[in-house]
Amino acid sequence: MESKFSKESKVIRTSRVFPNDINNHNTLFGGKLMSDVDMTASISAERYSRHEVVTASTDSVDFLSPITEQDSVCFESFVTWTGTSSMEVFVKIIGEELKTGKRRIAATAFLTFVALDDEGNTVKFPRVIPETDEEKKLYETGSIRAEARKARRLKSKELANFLTTNKPWEK
Repeated sequence: MESKFSKESKVIRTSRVFPNDINNHNTLFGGKLMSDVDMTASISAERYSRHEVVTASTDSVDFLSPITEQDSVCFESFVTWTGTSSMEVFVKIIGEELKTGKRRIAATAFLTFVALDDEGNTVKFPRVIPETDEEKKLYETGSIRAEARKARRLKSKELANFLTTNKPWEK
């Protein structure tokens, strides 16, 4: 299978922060940011694989700096690493003070996607070719994150086997 440049999956989305997007601390709702992260990342994954994709996991979302109504928020996503049947997408979230132009990394996120064929089976997709220093760093550390995801997923399955599905009023 051929390889693809990471940049072929790049998505950039910038939006304003409106009053209905903020919480009681006058900062962007974390849930709103997470929804936008997933939306942006899914476009990168589908653009890269050219197949329908599903989110396999949100591996991490790290909130680093608050985003306020005076800011715009820019989501930059791209595929950083591919395994046998899954791909990792990185999302960099940049807050920009609109009056000053000052930009900062407000959050970062890693998500894992699986591409599906028309019958719902996983499909293989091209390997990533990183070009920029940022892409190369994320690519080089991708297999470490993949191993951590695998271990975390095993632990999640073990926990799920322990948990009950009883209704709260049932014993």
